[in-house]
Amino acid sequence: MERIIDNPDERTWGMLCHLAALAGFIPFGNIVGPLIVYSIKRDEYDFVEDQGKESLNFQITMTIALMVSAILTILLIGILLLVVVGLVSLIFTVIGAVKAAQGEFYRYPITIRFLK
Repeated sequence: MERIIDNPDERTWGMLCHLAALAGFIPFGNIVGPLIVYSIKRDEYDFVEDQGKESLNFQITMTIALMVSAILTILLIGILLLVVVGLVSLIFTVIGAVKAAQGEFYRYPITIRFLK
């Protein structure tokens, strides 16, 4: 059975690791946001350390996918890919935040594990 976190503060900070990625309107804000939350609380809460790494790995993966899509706009396929990658990033980020708020350890699909 999967472990559920009971501490409301820990769940809130875990959720913020995911939601901070919505700062993506700032260049690389989708990475900087979770990195700040992760850096502040990773030593205090194991759940935040885990979810922070997960969020960072996903956001780095999505940033790489967005860069590749931007390059592919030359071939026109990149325009569609930009939309798809943006929607996938938004949807999975919200799902991650909801799961973390419920105290569940969330794992993003299609993620390169840069941080272990």
